[in-house]
Amino acid sequence: MNLNERIGKILEESGLTSSEFADEIEVQRSSVSHITSGRNKPSLEFVTKIKSKFPDISWDWLINGEGEMKLLMDSSSLLRNELIKPENKVVAAPDLFSLIDDDKFGITESEDKITNEARRESFKTEPISKEGKANDSQRLENTVKENFDNRVEKQKPDLVKIVMFYSNGKFESFEP
Repeated sequence: MNLNERIGKILEESGLTSSEFADEIEVQRSSVSHITSGRNKPSLEFVTKIKSKFPDISWDWLINGEGEMKLLMDSSSLLRNELIKPENKVVAAPDLFSLIDDDKFGITESEDKITNEARRESFKTEPISKEGKANDSQRLENTVKENFDNRVEKQKPDLVKIVMFYSNGKFESFEP
């Protein structure tokens, strides 16, 4: 018996119609129909919804088809089911922003002063003489020319073909 057939058996045992079963496990009605007909395979979410709404169904039977369909309710399994049984209480984890009470949380006054002083210092400019400016720009220009000349010397391509086009529509080509 495959998983789709086992879900069909749960549907029969529950005594619900496929629409009522879909509403009970909170899935679309068409998905139940597609799964029981064999068109689609159930997703993990679908199977976990079945298990959460029908806790007496055995996981081993539902997933693998092993053992009995329903859990035996002796004292040890009843205790185990009580321990495993999920609570309906949802405890939301606090987000990062709800833990902060103050807008300046984590910033001390000394850090704030250091930051402001660093900003002021970064905007300070020293006057540059015209000679200093000229020297800097001259050095930059020379460096650019040297880099360009080095690149051109390294990249001297070999001449392959010269083609001359004339106004009367004719052309000549020369190959060295």
